[in-house]
Amino acid sequence: MIEVRHLTKRFGAKVAVDDLSFEVRSGTVTGFLGPNGAGKTTTLRTIVGLARPDQGEARINGVGYRGLPAPMRQVGALLEAKAYHPGRRARDHLRALAVAGRIPISRVDEVLGIVGLADVAGRRAGGFSLGMAQRLGIAAALLGDPPVLLFDEPVNGLDPEGIVWARNLMQSLAAQGRTVFVSSHLMSEMALTASHVVVIGRGRLIADSSVEDIVKGSSRTSVRLRTPQPELVLARLEAAGATVARNDDGAITVTGLAAPAVGDVAFGAGAPVHELVTVQASLEEAFMELTQGAVEFGAGAGPPGGMVPATAQASWPGPTASTVSRPGEH
Repeated sequence: MIEVRHLTKRFGAKVAVDDLSFEVRSGTVTGFLGPNGAGKTTTLRTIVGLARPDQGEARINGVGYRGLPAPMRQVGALLEAKAYHPGRRARDHLRALAVAGRIPISRVDEVLGIVGLADVAGRRAGGFSLGMAQRLGIAAALLGDPPVLLFDEPVNGLDPEGIVWARNLMQSLAAQGRTVFVSSHLMSEMALTASHVVVIGRGRLIADSSVEDIVKGSSRTSVRLRTPQPELVLARLEAAGATVARNDDGAITVTGLAAPAVGDVAFGAGAPVHELVTVQASLEEAFMELTQGAVEFGAGAGPPGGMVPATAQASWPGPTASTVSRPGEH
């Protein structure tokens, strides 16, 4: 388990992490999400002792990283894909880490096989593509066979086959009872990989919940209703508090009411129902809604490629997540 308690980290006048608290439990893949500049990497670096917090603490199975007797056997981390000497061969890079961590050298070839680099283990890592560098970084994280694993953007540079491989690997590690904490900007991939997410913005917690609850809580989740007598239900749906829209194909999109309630309204109106289905928001849509007021920069008018500060406030329809808080203003 990873425990973060009231963590605060400043860089001069910049508050990178602001009184942040959450837990990452074992046996599941937990996604760590947030806009650019939200404080994700700073939080991960603090957890593994690469940054000292100004306030609060981060613990791994009840102990701060610096207090772990054998860190590589207890925590594996990929925070920077190319964290190796470019002139060193892949196998030698892992051997050096194994010696430093008092890990049997035989483990090196094991992890090279796991990540699919056995055939290129004798090549110098400086010639690796980004995808191969990611695999080498994952191998280093797995070297000590640790129960706790942290990955920062682990699928960057991987091809589609590699992304599926990484997804399956992380899920299999969690299924073994390990703690797996993954930061990523790829919402579609996180929706397939993680079952729980921690969302932060401007260094503060926004949500700590299952992916299912995050998606269900989005106002972009709707109900699709098809009836040959739409005039019987439109006014009644609006009277029940729903927002309705007629689609080009004749169906009705309903927001603000769940599918059973929409069906009840149609039944009460005597309207035949030919289709009634819930259209779930994607994790990406839910994430954008959650973090709307918590981005450092947002797209706006100006020179091509320019960025302007976002001023919109986040709008979230209700606390369907187990922990939901609004991002603070600094």
